Amino acid sequence: MNLIVANESHFKYAQDICDTIADSAKVRGTGIAKRTPEYIQRKLSNGNAILALDGEKFAGFCYIEVWGHEKFVANSGLIVHPDYRGQGLAKKIKAKIFDLSREKFPDAKIFGITTGLAVMKINYELGYKPVTFSELTDDPEFWKGCQTCKNFDILTRTEQKMCLCTGMLYDGNTKKKTEEAKEMNGKAFTRLKSIKESLFLKKK
Repeated sequence: MNLIVANESHFKYAQDICDTIADSAKVRGTGIAKRTPEYIQRKLSNGNAILALDGEKFAGFCYIEVWGHEKFVANSGLIVHPDYRGQGLAKKIKAKIFDLSREKFPDAKIFGITTGLAVMKINYELGYKPVTFSELTDDPEFWKGCQTCKNFDILTRTEQKMCLCTGMLYDGNTKKKTEEAKEMNGKAFTRLKSIKESLFLKKK
């Protein structure tokens, strides 16, 4: 398996990436911001994406988004092709994009929002902490990306304060060493997700 910083030569994988992200969301029954091949190609071309390849076959992907004049960056679109799941590849991709983010944007806070329990666990092990949405970027373009998510009405009626997604933040200025981060009990994330679903979905 080869994990590389993507470039223009990898445009041919853009549609596969979009399809895999969309299919995964359908299987999980979760909301997700829609990505287009053109959008993915922009990430591939500017050196802000990690691509996992098994020979010439697409295996996984994640990219960096920059917000608030480089004060914040997000690691988004993490996906592993079904043929390669259950092998720890997501964790390797996430660690690689995390390192790339810190290298290219050393002064930025790294954040993400997700409904995926596995992603929450990986983020925590890298040193992220669960935070309120108010601690994340206030860049309207970031939140505009949530409009294609099926849960956008929840974000709207809570005045952008919370949703089914959990916000997580890594702040390098805290000098928290990622290797010292303790593994959070997966049951804690499961309970958090369950509470949010009960709170918001019953109000629909």
